[in-house]
Amino acid sequence: MKIEGIGILFSQGLGIAALEQALQNGWQKPAETEVPRQPGKKTPSYQVNLEAVPDKTLLRKIRRSDKLSKMSALAAADALADSGRDDIAQKKIGIIIATAFGPHVTTFNFLDDILDYGDAGVSPTTFSNSVHNAAASYVSMCLNIKGPTLTLSQFRFSFPSALQLAQAWLDQGRCDYILVGAVDQYGDVLGYVSDHKLTTAPDGKIKPFTFQPTCQTPGEGAVFFLVSNESEGNAYCNIRAVYTHHDPEEGKAVDINVIDADGMLADESPYRAWLSPDIPTTAYSPLFGSMMIGGAFNLAVAALMLNNQTEYAAPILENPHGLKLLSETRRARIETIRCIGCNCFGEKVVAYVNRF
Repeated sequence: MKIEGIGILFSQGLGIAALEQALQNGWQKPAETEVPRQPGKKTPSYQVNLEAVPDKTLLRKIRRSDKLSKMSALAAADALADSGRDDIAQKKIGIIIATAFGPHVTTFNFLDDILDYGDAGVSPTTFSNSVHNAAASYVSMCLNIKGPTLTLSQFRFSFPSALQLAQAWLDQGRCDYILVGAVDQYGDVLGYVSDHKLTTAPDGKIKPFTFQPTCQTPGEGAVFFLVSNESEGNAYCNIRAVYTHHDPEEGKAVDINVIDADGMLADESPYRAWLSPDIPTTAYSPLFGSMMIGGAFNLAVAALMLNNQTEYAAPILENPHGLKLLSETRRARIETIRCIGCNCFGEKVVAYVNRF
């Protein structure tokens, strides 16, 4: 399955150029937000600023949608634009969106309105936006896509499952192309739960290679990939295989391991057993924030490394376990990257990404 276009929206901007700039700049301290019902207390978080999007044309089309849907539409449109395909309107395109929490901010707003105004006084717009498939509907409407559409909502492995489904659709001939993406939003409830159940980084600095205790800083954003089985030579790379729970290729040599470790697990120590001291390791969660869909952002970086034949330095280099880290940004010959994620049961998900 070939990646032909990448669209990304995160705290440092929109588009692949913003991603490259963030990788060059390294870690940046996140903004701080007020903690609800705790006057004077602030907490760090990586949040998307929609006001900073230079072209508001698409946002004006969906002005009544919520932030989750707006982030999805912007990233999906960016992926199509990045592909450079002029004939895309004549193709069969599907949409698959992965999310851990869906429009939970809108859902809680809807519930608050019921408590405040009663069943008859709530906004029908808020209700419609609280449906998990609303974001996919907005993407379809904005981009005039009429193919199959599906939203996958589960916690840790929603994006890998979306990739597996996308491959199935392509193999079955249901679609010529698929926009497969992941999106999640930061909200007060998520921030509260994270702060009470996990270890929040007081300075906002996620430390991917400490493993335990973890250190998380909530984030939000969207990343989409335009994928197909056939390529005309403009693709970033090939997603060769995605394995959940069991990796039949464990132990095989690759050029780089990219781990999701972002502090969203109370115990990330299983990562250590899956890493070889001889294979360079890296992680980019400090650029995006802690998200259960963070593997999608790491995959975008892996695709960019293969396309540019460039190793991007890990933004945080604290390394108490003596791993072989990517410590500098430099040109390199890269053929295969293994992206590794872990859930709260210590189960593994792996994506193998190859250069053509």
